[in-house]
Amino acid sequence: MAGKGVGTRLSALFLVVLLVVSIGMMEVQVAEGRMCKTPSGKFKGYCVSSTNCKNVCRTEGFPTGSCDFHVASRKCYCYKPCP
Repeated sequence: MAGKGVGTRLSALFLVVLLVVSIGMMEVQVAEGRMCKTPSGKFKGYCVSSTNCKNVCRTEGFPTGSCDFHVASRKCYCYKPCP
């Protein structure tokens, strides 16, 4: 009967360590996932297609872009990982 209690304690300790490691990894992923948003300098007109916006942003040196609402219209915004 004493052996059963030790196994349960080891299992509980393992789960606590696994939980702590998982939480630590989630914080790193959130920090790495922040993106900085900048209005496109080259995109002209009302932004309808995010694909077109993304292509224009790539010519400006950004990895991606999308059409987002700004006040009462949609504009092209370029995104890059924040420093």
